Amino acid sequence: MKTIKTLSKAVVIAFSMMAIAAPVVADEVKGLEIANERKVRDQGWGDSVAEMTMLLENANGDTSDRKLRIKTLEVESDGDKGLTIFDEPRDVRGTVFLNYSHITGPDDQWLYLPALKRVKRIASRNKSGPFMGSEFAYEDLSSFELEKYTFNLVGEEALDGQNTFVIVQTPTDKYSGYTSQKVWVDQEHYRPLKTEFYDRRKSLLKTLTFSDYKQYLDQYWRAHTMMMVNHQTGKSTKLTTTDLAFKTGLDEGDFSKSSLKRAR
Repeated sequence: MKTIKTLSKAVVIAFSMMAIAAPVVADEVKGLEIANERKVRDQGWGDSVAEMTMLLENANGDTSDRKLRIKTLEVESDGDKGLTIFDEPRDVRGTVFLNYSHITGPDDQWLYLPALKRVKRIASRNKSGPFMGSEFAYEDLSSFELEKYTFNLVGEEALDGQNTFVIVQTPTDKYSGYTSQKVWVDQEHYRPLKTEFYDRRKSLLKTLTFSDYKQYLDQYWRAHTMMMVNHQTGKSTKLTTTDLAFKTGLDEGDFSKSSLKRAR
């Protein structure tokens, strides 16, 4: 009898260990459904203008501040258009970045450098490079488009008191600097709370956290603080939104290449 009880206990322990060790089965269908719901909930806002500060910090703790404005236009049947204007400090004042995100195919991106008085096109192969010396890459500035990734639901976790879906999204662009991105999406509003970026060696490169969310137009959520930490260099970039307005009347003409040199 003792032997049977001991054996039964051993079987229970063995099955428990198997359950713990069992790998999470990725669910592509559910992953795409969640990503699609995230996209659907953030459509119809039209245009926006944000005033922001950018805090750069190196591995030694030295910091530098920048002030910038970001104008964004929602485009029907394509990705968003964005215009980033740097106002301070003096060495970056007048620098303007123009981004045309696309649903399929590479984004179109240009950078106006006032010191050189010329517009520089950002090549597709270079979009994994740092944007204006920050820890954000050029490809991080693209709008969220479903066709740019494949999606897998790999689990559910509690993060900062919120229940989240954990999604692994894999870029479809062969020139992407990332092999994958792991995203924590809250289950109530489908907002991203954290993203881990894995480099071409599949090592953790950066982590982006979203906080201080505010709702606009009774529907659209925006994180007023975004912190990007580079685990390999010890550097970080913090973007803080100080003012944000929607439906300001922007149109396609505000996002033309000619607008780069006259943006104010």
